[in-house]
Amino acid sequence: MDALTAAVTVIIAAAAVIIFFKLIGKPIRLVFRLLFNTLLGFITLFLLNFFGSYVDITLGLNWMNAVVVGVFGLPGIAVLLVLKWLLII
Repeated sequence: MDALTAAVTVIIAAAAVIIFFKLIGKPIRLVFRLLFNTLLGFITLFLLNFFGSYVDITLGLNWMNAVVVGVFGLPGIAVLLVLKWLLII
């Protein structure tokens, strides 16, 4: 293999790696953001249960509630509290 063929092979391989990471980079970033927001949702639910227990405002600490709170934030907490109040979940 001469130097020109080796250089072209390296350039093509580098371009393929760059294109690969450009294609899968955004979905992976979205998955990590969802996981991070879910973790923040768990922390928020824990704090709500800890401080809300004094005034009888609590929500279940589970993955579904954490995802709702992680994705929707404060309005998600409000929706879960209204659903609990209306449907007694």
